[in-house]
Amino acid sequence: MPSAREVLNEFKWRNDTDFNKAEIWYIHRGAPNDTMVLSGNNIVELQRSFMKTKTAMIPYHRIFKITYEDMIVWERR
Repeated sequence: MPSAREVLNEFKWRNDTDFNKAEIWYIHRGAPNDTMVLSGNNIVELQRSFMKTKTAMIPYHRIFKITYEDMIVWERR
């Protein structure tokens, strides 16, 4: 099974997908249900162990689901 990072990189660099349509669901302590959803257009950079947004650096181990056009394409078991 590919990692969350590999899935995100594939969406970012493939010509037949729109990275902005990806939604990243991750654990965010203090948020309602400790969950936040981030759209691909909010991601500035994909690093080795975290993704960088304009306001935060989110480690990949906090991601538990990635959707694309409302379909689950990756989910942590």
